[in-house]
Amino acid sequence: MRPRSFTALTAALLPAALAATLVGAAPAQAAPAADTAPVVPAATAADPSAMGAAPYLYYGWGNPPDAVQLMSDTGVRWFTLAFILSDGGCNPAWDGTRPLDGADADRIAAIRAAGGDVIPSIGGWSGAKLGERCPDSASLAAAYQRVIDAYDLAAIDIDIEASEIENEQTQDRVLGAVRIVKRDNPGLHVAMTLGTAVSGPNYWGQRLIRRAAELDAGVDNWTIMPFNFGGGADMAAATRQASEGLNRVISSAYGVSSAEAYAMQGISSMNGRTDTGETVTADAYRRMRDFAQTSGMSRFTFWSVNRDRPCATPTDSCGGIDQRPWEFTSITAGFAG
Repeated sequence: MRPRSFTALTAALLPAALAATLVGAAPAQAAPAADTAPVVPAATAADPSAMGAAPYLYYGWGNPPDAVQLMSDTGVRWFTLAFILSDGGCNPAWDGTRPLDGADADRIAAIRAAGGDVIPSIGGWSGAKLGERCPDSASLAAAYQRVIDAYDLAAIDIDIEASEIENEQTQDRVLGAVRIVKRDNPGLHVAMTLGTAVSGPNYWGQRLIRRAAELDAGVDNWTIMPFNFGGGADMAAATRQASEGLNRVISSAYGVSSAEAYAMQGISSMNGRTDTGETVTADAYRRMRDFAQTSGMSRFTFWSVNRDRPCATPTDSCGGIDQRPWEFTSITAGFAG
């Protein structure tokens, strides 16, 4: 997931057998220890069963709507907030520049006061990635932990794309960090979001999933982004095909049934016109949701709420199709994974 082109835009804590694999060299300074008190108190009213229906909302791009009003208008209760990046070292910051205790903390508090909650998304397509700037799994886990502690989180999303996924050492560093934060935060839900081909994950995606299973990293959900992938005229059918490919990879990697694999899956589509000229209509997106629902997936989302408005030409504030305002968000809210 990323700001799209429309705007031009451990080892020390792991067993010795894994240490050599999961420690990667990357010139960076380890994140400082997390504060004990959260910046934003934990939500008390958000329904955890609605966590799977959390569309992407990006406060650094594209005229973001008022989240609390959107909750009232559409029924959505959770948001996946983009993006946590590196501040230049092994320290997390919104967009790599905004502190964890700044305006974003106030926005999260307002969402929680209205009965909602958030899932910070770590990574994305562009910018400096923590998985590449932190020198090893232990320091990367400490950076993730700072975000978890700042907002007393129930879930995080790791959006692993571009050079962060296309490197074996970085993949292992990220998976080692996930293993640590899962151990240190019982009940924490970790989603991993990655690109796909129409046939399913490519070599890098398949390798990531296999390694996660081998290392018992604890990834709870694997979500593909079925767009910008040559989906053609029927994006719902192409998304189903990609999801079936993901299902086979998960089933093989984890040694589970197809139904069990679907329970670990998700779809993250893109509303309206994509960067490569595909078109995801509201009807196609609704068909995707119904497929995700009937197949037993645990996550259904899209990029992005910022673009969930009608217009003729896509921008960072609208999707370039004829639709109702917030139609994709409303469809997402109807998913019960």
